[in-house]
Amino acid sequence: MTRVKGYGQYCPIAVACEILTERWTPLVVRELLSGSTHFNDLRRGVPLMSPTLLSKRLKTLERVGIVERVDTDASRAVEYHLTPAGHALRPIVDALATWGLAWRSDGLLEPANLDAALLMWDIRRSVVTDSVPDRRVVAHFHLTGSTSKKDRFWLVIDDGDVDLCLTDPGFDVDLYVDCHVRVMVSYWLGRTEVTEAVRAGELRLTGDRALVRDFPTWFRRSPLVVSATA
Repeated sequence: MTRVKGYGQYCPIAVACEILTERWTPLVVRELLSGSTHFNDLRRGVPLMSPTLLSKRLKTLERVGIVERVDTDASRAVEYHLTPAGHALRPIVDALATWGLAWRSDGLLEPANLDAALLMWDIRRSVVTDSVPDRRVVAHFHLTGSTSKKDRFWLVIDDGDVDLCLTDPGFDVDLYVDCHVRVMVSYWLGRTEVTEAVRAGELRLTGDRALVRDFPTWFRRSPLVVSATA
């Protein structure tokens, strides 16, 4: 197997960077730390990364002992799990988030970075299901201004399970969420509150009145932002 080209230094920073500073690798690690274990789930977390390159990066991470490939018997699906060495990268990823918020925060909301599909994937895994009624709840999001081709999403919450649909799942919609994607990204990053956006006319919530009232309690903020500001 081809070895990653090194820096030719005994410095531990150089040795670590041989693996961790390859393009996309830190984001793949971020997704694994966020709980993604299947290839398609990892792809949704890095939508601009080609499947071929993702496969290549996973093989490299497996070779160096950061990722373990697991063949599950039940579904015959392959899963990717972090090893102890992989989990030890969490403080490094958190530190990158802290630095980015402190020194590069002006670029977070630039139009080129506002991918609604990525945002909704993050939101899907941050739903606080205890804050949602104990029945199937369907929320339709219309997020304008996205860099991705998708601007409509259906979040289906049922019996503790959360599913993100890119096409109409055929269920009655209980809540409609309409805004520019920048508004929801600002909330996700802890820069604004849902109630503030509603009062400013930047976010429109329509549908079941109880769901409209409780919508601000549905989601946790980005875990990277939480760790960076803790």
